Amino acid sequence: MYNQLHRRQFLSTLAAIPLITTTGIKLVHHSNPFSASANRLKTSLNAYSFNDPLSKGEMTISDMLEFCADTGFDAVDITGYYFKGYPAVPPDDYLFSIKRKAFSLGIEISGTGVRNDFTIADKLKREQEVVLVKQWIDVAVKVGAPVIRIFAGTQKNEGISPEQVTEWMLKDIQACVDYGKQQGVIIGIQNHNDFIQTADQVIKIIRSINSGWFGLILDTGSFRELDAYAEIEKSIPYAVNWQVKEKIWLNGTEIETDLERLMKIIKSSGYKGYLPIETLGAGDPKIKVPALLEKLKKAMK
Repeated sequence: MYNQLHRRQFLSTLAAIPLITTTGIKLVHHSNPFSASANRLKTSLNAYSFNDPLSKGEMTISDMLEFCADTGFDAVDITGYYFKGYPAVPPDDYLFSIKRKAFSLGIEISGTGVRNDFTIADKLKREQEVVLVKQWIDVAVKVGAPVIRIFAGTQKNEGISPEQVTEWMLKDIQACVDYGKQQGVIIGIQNHNDFIQTADQVIKIIRSINSGWFGLILDTGSFRELDAYAEIEKSIPYAVNWQVKEKIWLNGTEIETDLERLMKIIKSSGYKGYLPIETLGAGDPKIKVPALLEKLKKAMK
């Protein structure tokens, strides 16, 4: 994780990024292109909630889909690393069987995601990260996921300025967004308390890419430096998908998420679409997930 000096340097770097692209095209993100006056919201489950049983082979994606249907979810966000063989792309028949299973249960696939890192100093290794994202964009197409989640990265890169990291990161993201647009898949970068830690930082990156095919996976639990509710409200115009978590941070202190307060922000923004929940930490996800879903549905009314 970057130290405080690096954080300040990164924020000042992003602040210097012009709000007009080099092509002279004006920004498209003054308002959320994914929002509408009617709050058409759908529940979803991020597969990471079942990270332990999925990783150990105690649960399959098919099992999780049945759980989602039985529990009352509208959709599921199937993170890429729970597909067999990840990071290699699975065979089509396996992908199509998951798509068919979800359809038969009345469950939509709201998204997928990869574990990439665009802060790696080695250019050749970063090129492979771009290839990874592109390969899983193709997977998103095959399973019918409209959005794929990417990360910024976690490398400290001692001796390399945040400005340089930002420059190559934007190029790598742009390559992914261009490919996503060609394939009809939206790229969402997650604020993951890594290289990106504040709303201002993620907004500058999204504005720099300046594409309707690029937005934010709004992680409610990863704005940790300031008032998370204020950060969410600031960044929500760029949200294309979510990770709604049990805990939230207020000025460095982790507390229970006030879902009523969160939903007021979401409804006021006009966001429409999926609200995937993600439970973390100790405890049985088969107990924790339904409990969080019930609270979310109550707040959505």
